[in-house]
Amino acid sequence: MAMINQSEIRTLNNMVAIVTGSSRGIGKAIAHTLSNDGVKVLITGTEEERTKRAAEEVFMQSETDIDNFVGDLSVEANVIAMTEKAINRWGKIDILVNNAGGGVILPFLEHNAETLKRTIDRNLWTCIWSCHKVLPFMVKQNHGRIINIGADSVRNGLWDHAAYNAAKGGVHAITTGLAREFASYDITVNTIAPPAVESEPLENVRRKDPELAEKYIGIIPKGRGALEEEVADAVWYLATDKAKFITGQVISVNGGSTML
Repeated sequence: MAMINQSEIRTLNNMVAIVTGSSRGIGKAIAHTLSNDGVKVLITGTEEERTKRAAEEVFMQSETDIDNFVGDLSVEANVIAMTEKAINRWGKIDILVNNAGGGVILPFLEHNAETLKRTIDRNLWTCIWSCHKVLPFMVKQNHGRIINIGADSVRNGLWDHAAYNAAKGGVHAITTGLAREFASYDITVNTIAPPAVESEPLENVRRKDPELAEKYIGIIPKGRGALEEEVADAVWYLATDKAKFITGQVISVNGGSTML
C-alpha cells in the first residue's frame, strides 16, 4: 500500500499567514490550527519571551515554517515592520487573522481617557493598520483571506462591555466595507464573533467576580464558553477555498448566545 504524503492532503499547504496577538489564547490556537494544515505562520505579540516561546511551541507541533514579530500593532510603524518581515521571509501573505485585542472591561463610567484609548488601540487600530498594510500585497497577488476576531457582545450588550463593544463594533463594520471594496481581487473579509471564551481572561473574571462570570456564561444556551479550538476551526474554514463565496459576514461562534 502506498504511503500517503500528509503534505498532499493539507488544504492550506504552503500558504502564509499573519496571526496577530498569537502568543497566547485564541490567537495561539489559531496559529496551531493553521500550521497543522501546512500554513507558514508569523506569530505576533507584545512580550518578547512569550512570543518566542509560542513560535517555538507551534513549530514543534507542526514542523511548519514559523517566525515571530514583537511590537504594539496599534502603531503604524510596527505594522509596516511586521508586514515586511512576512514578505521578506516568504514573499507573500495569503491570510491575515486580526486577533490582537484585549479590552479593559469596566462599567462605562469607571473608564478614563487612558483605559478608553487602550481599548480602542488594542482592538480597532491593530485591525485597521494590519488591513491597511497587508491589503496591497493581497491586491497584487489577486488573492487573500482576512479574518477578524470580533465579539458577540456587540450584539448582546454584555455587562461592562460598552467601551469594548465600541472597538469591536468598528471591527465588525470595517469588515463589510473592505469585503465590498476588494471582492474583485478574490479577497474575502469576514469576522468571527465569539462569546465568552474558556481562556485566561474568563478565568480571571471567575476569580475576581464569580457572579459576573456566571452571568457571562448564563446567556449562552450551550452552558459554557467557547473553546479556543472552536474559534480556530471557524478561522480555518474561512481561510480555505471551501469558503471562497463567503465575504462581508459576521459569523457567530457563540453557542446560541445571540441568534439570527
